[in-house]
Amino acid sequence: MNGQQKPEESPELIYIPDEHGNEEEFEIIMTFEVDDSDAKYMMVVPTDENSEEADEVYAFRYEEDGDDLKLYTIDDEEEWNIVEETFNTLLEEEL
Repeated sequence: MNGQQKPEESPELIYIPDEHGNEEEFEIIMTFEVDDSDAKYMMVVPTDENSEEADEVYAFRYEEDGDDLKLYTIDDEEEWNIVEETFNTLLEEEL
């Protein structure tokens, strides 16, 4: 180890429109793929600390199309359980 500190990474932000079309800022806290699947997922948290959802974590399935990012809500309970389990496992590994 050379004693140099790794520079602190700036958070990766994404803007997601709410039900009224207003863009809300979220920080991407994790992206991952689920084993045996081509699906990619991201976990985000609101950056607005005054928001009622400030301590909520949101999960989306996403696809990258060039520079465009398409987000999909996870409505299937079985898919949600897999994503939640994967997220919790990855979170435990980071701690």
